[in-house]
Amino acid sequence: MHAATLTAYDDARLDELVAMWRESFEAGVGVIDPHPIAEQRAYFLTEVLPRNDVRLAMLDGRLVGFVAASRASVAQLYVRVGFHRQGIGTTLLAWAKAQSAGSLWLYTFARNRVARAFYERHGFVDVAHGFEPLWQLDDVRYEWTAPIVRR
Repeated sequence: MHAATLTAYDDARLDELVAMWRESFEAGVGVIDPHPIAEQRAYFLTEVLPRNDVRLAMLDGRLVGFVAASRASVAQLYVRVGFHRQGIGTTLLAWAKAQSAGSLWLYTFARNRVARAFYERHGFVDVAHGFEPLWQLDDVRYEWTAPIVRR
């Protein structure tokens, strides 16, 4: 098993990122994304990029995951189908935690048991349940706070 390396977002990878993001989302949530690829590209460029710092996980020259996070939240974290349980998500989440202000919040869909277990293993706590109207799915808000270091 090789470790993925993180790099800053690169516009040349946009099409590959959107395709990987979509496939991972559909596999994790169990729904088909009805939005055209062009709409998803536009959403990434106009909503995700301006509000977040994005890191790409690369393995042998291939994009295998990405995280979009601010100092307060994780907006997106996806690992390519077939590359789960190799430490890629953990590496992406560790980067988000390290660049945070000491706490993070995020949402995931309630039906995505794999994502929920992943976040819970990494210290995130389920703090609220809601409903995401665009997808018509129940969601869960998670929060993480860095441990206090006693000296």
